[in-house]
Amino acid sequence: MPSGDFNNLRTSITGRAISRRRLLAAVPALGLIAAGFAACGDDDDDDRGNASTSGSNGATPDAPASAGAESAYPVTIEHEFGSTTIESAPKRIVAAGFNEVDFLLAFGVVPVGVRDFIGQYQEDRRPWAVDLIGDAELVIVGGQEIDFEQVAALDPDLIMAVYAFLDEGAYEKLSGIAPTVAGPAGGATWKEQTRITGRALGQEARAEDLIREIDEHFERAKNENPGFNGKSLAIVWGVGNVGEGYYLLPETDLRAQFFYNLGFVPPEQTGRLSVEQASALDQDVIVVFGWTPEQLAGDPLFQGLPAVQAGRVIYYSWDSDFAGALGFSSPLSIPYAIDLVVPELAAAVKRG
Repeated sequence: MPSGDFNNLRTSITGRAISRRRLLAAVPALGLIAAGFAACGDDDDDDRGNASTSGSNGATPDAPASAGAESAYPVTIEHEFGSTTIESAPKRIVAAGFNEVDFLLAFGVVPVGVRDFIGQYQEDRRPWAVDLIGDAELVIVGGQEIDFEQVAALDPDLIMAVYAFLDEGAYEKLSGIAPTVAGPAGGATWKEQTRITGRALGQEARAEDLIREIDEHFERAKNENPGFNGKSLAIVWGVGNVGEGYYLLPETDLRAQFFYNLGFVPPEQTGRLSVEQASALDQDVIVVFGWTPEQLAGDPLFQGLPAVQAGRVIYYSWDSDFAGALGFSSPLSIPYAIDLVVPELAAAVKRG
């Protein structure tokens, strides 16, 4: 979900304001969900889940390869609309959340239906998941809005909607089709979403393994790049017209926490900034999403920043794999994002 207009999209989906934590919790799609960003880094627990299954490992829509043992059920999961009880191991799962499919794939489960990832990023080519999907044909059950008739036509026995930005009406429609697992009030971090998914699939131990592996991945990257520690990093969310102001992702934004989990620290000023506050962008490293170098070449205030003149700026378009990976913010995409961005961050730091 890539683009800066994703915030507006989310509000229109639910018809109510959405908290920053919720918007990210997963990521959305950053524009990233916008690139889609979802919940990328948080402080509670995170390396990569080497999902051992894919479309070629025997998993089929009617019999997910790594479905939990029947002994794990029934299981009841609390969420913002109450609770959902899953009586037995699900075999036909619809991923109604924007990044939900990645979380299921990380557990070796190929869903029968998926929600389209809104934005410029072409999710059907995302390198961290294509092998796991294999030849499976994933039916699209909606984009900005859920196609409830399509969901029902797939005859699911479980609907995962942790990162779906549901309102009560949408939840009631989905739960009338099949047991539906929504997210907690305020949204879920990627770790929370991993645990919720693992519980729903009867794979709670696997969830903890995934979280531990990603934590170790972050730690390795930090240890191999001690120069990141304590360096300031500003994340420019390139929405709107160049030259009319800036938006810096705040430290509380889960997409921003991805970078701070690598040892960087946030600038003193974040959020919406006027052109007169352009100097707040001047940090040890600047990461720009959306706006291109060509667009910003016409912004004299940005070009005058010492960090820009020293070449300590990294640019990512909304349709880049990094933006997409950060947007999905899943056990599959986070390790990929780390490996992709660390060399560029290291190069930028060396120019300091």
